Amino acid sequence: MSVGSFSTSLSGLNANQQELSVIGNNLANINTVAYKASSVQFADLVSQTVAGTGFDPMQVGLGVTVGQISPNFVQGGINNTGVPTNVAIQGNGFFVVGSGNDQSFTRAGNFSLNAEGQLITADGLPVQGYTAVDPATGAIITTGALSDLVVPPGLLRAPAATTSFQTSTNLDASAPVGATFASSIQIFDKLGVSHVVTINYTKTGAGAWGYNMTVPGQDVTGGTNGVPSSIATGTIQFNGSGQLTQVNGAAPAAVTITSPTWIDGAGAANMTWNVLDQTGGATLTGFSNASATSSITQNGSPTGTVDSVSIDSQGEIVASFGAGRTVTVGQIALANFNNPQGLVNVGTNRFGQSQASGIVNVGTAGTGGRGTLIGSALEQSNVDIATEFTNMILAQRGYQANSKSITVADELLVDTLDLKR
Repeated sequence: MSVGSFSTSLSGLNANQQELSVIGNNLANINTVAYKASSVQFADLVSQTVAGTGFDPMQVGLGVTVGQISPNFVQGGINNTGVPTNVAIQGNGFFVVGSGNDQSFTRAGNFSLNAEGQLITADGLPVQGYTAVDPATGAIITTGALSDLVVPPGLLRAPAATTSFQTSTNLDASAPVGATFASSIQIFDKLGVSHVVTINYTKTGAGAWGYNMTVPGQDVTGGTNGVPSSIATGTIQFNGSGQLTQVNGAAPAAVTITSPTWIDGAGAANMTWNVLDQTGGATLTGFSNASATSSITQNGSPTGTVDSVSIDSQGEIVASFGAGRTVTVGQIALANFNNPQGLVNVGTNRFGQSQASGIVNVGTAGTGGRGTLIGSALEQSNVDIATEFTNMILAQRGYQANSKSITVADELLVDTLDLKR
């Protein structure tokens, strides 16, 4: 009778005990935000070659050990919370939290804003992203270094002066000479004060119109209250098909308008009237239909304060400054790894990079194999209670079987010792 059977069965007890511990931890975190269940894989220990005359090797195993305990990164369910700073990852990826060299990664998006307006995790770590803005386009620059995301409540947003505007207008080709039509556009100066620009069209001939842009006289230095002040005049010509052919006697092109001297003291900001859209198509037509303006766009905005924030599918943090006025103030970064199972669990829903995980690859949602984001929602734990209970039964039976093996080995050893009596 060999005492090796004791150690073999003991290794089975230890391995199954480890699996029961993992299962218990999974069940304990069944309601933890974005928790990823772990699974246990066993591996046999080395085998001992015993004496024998057979052709094939004769080996006896020496037990079992835990070969691997790895997290399962299968997508958890999505729960709508209605909290604007909550965000869930749909697909692959991790949020980057912490700062400097002390960064970790998490799937839990139960974020909030602290007293300084900083976006933080449930345990107070700053969420990382991109905040630099391209001055030419106003878009977030996503190629630079990561930084803390800050959206101070009540943040005062500087006004943006109107530098371009556009109208989609049809001027009635059937209108008699001398007919007029007016279209008004609200613009903003550098101080955020609004003004109304009125484009007055007058038909001068077949397919020919003159225009006169005015602003209220009381808005202009030296102007007269109630008397419009002209800031630009010119001519427009359409061909027999109602297509725009000339503006101010030349091929259609954007019209530059010199800003008046505003009475509020705002600095000059010249404007461009775009008579062509982004595809090169004319925004003015001369068809035989009632004169009308179907749409108006301009790029200025007044002063405002942040009253709410939201997060879109690309991770952009959009701040609202009142009815219909928004601006992107930052973008949440996402990270992915060649081997997510190689990440080290550091607690509080966070993982750390390791040699096994590979080098972190940081970017934005929806790019580079990273998933998209769902605002005002949280990812739920991916623990399957039915699977865990099934695995628990199997581990329990495995533990019982190995304990029974120890009992049998003990009985055999007693019988062997009794041979001497």
